Amino acid sequence: MNYQPMLDLALSLAQQAGDTIAQLRNDLQINFKYDGAELVTQADVAADQLISNGILAAFPDHHLLSEELGPENSTECEHLWIIDPIDGTVNYAHGQHQVAVSIAYYHQGKARAAVVHSPFQGETFHALEGQGACMNNQPIHCSGKTELNRALIGTGFPYQKDDLDYLIGRFGQVLKHCADLRRVGAAALDMCWVACGRLDGYYENVKIWDCAAAQLIAREAGARLGHIHPLPDSTNPQLVSSNIMLVTPALFEPLQALLRQSDASFGRD
Repeated sequence: MNYQPMLDLALSLAQQAGDTIAQLRNDLQINFKYDGAELVTQADVAADQLISNGILAAFPDHHLLSEELGPENSTECEHLWIIDPIDGTVNYAHGQHQVAVSIAYYHQGKARAAVVHSPFQGETFHALEGQGACMNNQPIHCSGKTELNRALIGTGFPYQKDDLDYLIGRFGQVLKHCADLRRVGAAALDMCWVACGRLDGYYENVKIWDCAAAQLIAREAGARLGHIHPLPDSTNPQLVSSNIMLVTPALFEPLQALLRQSDASFGRD
C-alpha cells in the first residue's frame, strides 16, 4: 500500500494546525479537564477539529483517536489516525516554545506515516515506514552513543501527583548513572530529539497520542523502541504507551536494566 498520500495530508494538516494554535495563543482561554489537573485550551479543541475534519474529508471511512474529540475511541481498526493537537499544552499556556502537533497514521495496527510539527521552533519531523526520518526534509539519525555515563536522557512526569515515589526513584538513578537528564515537557518532541541526536534516550509513562507519531520517527532514525517491563506476547508494542522507551541502540539494554532495578526497589518489578 502507498502511504505517501497519508503523509502528505498529515504534513499539510499539521502545518495548518500549527498556524492556528500560534494565532490563538494571543487570546488564550484556559480550562481544566475532568480530573481538575490537566490543562486544556480553546486552541487544543480548535486544532483537533481542524485535523479531524481534514482527515475525514479525505478518508471518510477511516477512524480517529484524538486527545480532545475522541480519547476513548478504539485502536482496533484497519485505518486509524492518532492525533495530539497540542503536545505540551502546559508549555503552550505558559508561552514556551516546546509545543508540537502530532499526527500518526496506522494501518493494520502498525505506524505507517507520522508527523510531529513544532510551530514555535520552526521544525517539522516526519517519517514513512521503511523510508527513514527527516527534520525539515533533511535526513536525521539517532546519536549512536555507546556509554551510558555520557548519555543525555529525557523523561517527564504526570499531571497526577499521588504516585510519584517510584518515578522520582527512576529520575535519581538516571541522574546518578547518566550524564544528565532533561524534562522538555512535550513527549513527542522528546522522542523526536532522540531521533535527531539531541537526546540519547527517553522513557516515560504517556498516553498513546503522545507517542504514536514520534515513535515511528525515532525508529526510522535508528532508535530502538521498547518498554521498561516485558509486554505480553500478544501485545502490539506500537500501541502501548506506558513505560515506553526510545533509546539509541547500544544504550537500550543498560538503561532498561537501570530503570527495572529502580522500579524493583519500590516493589514495581
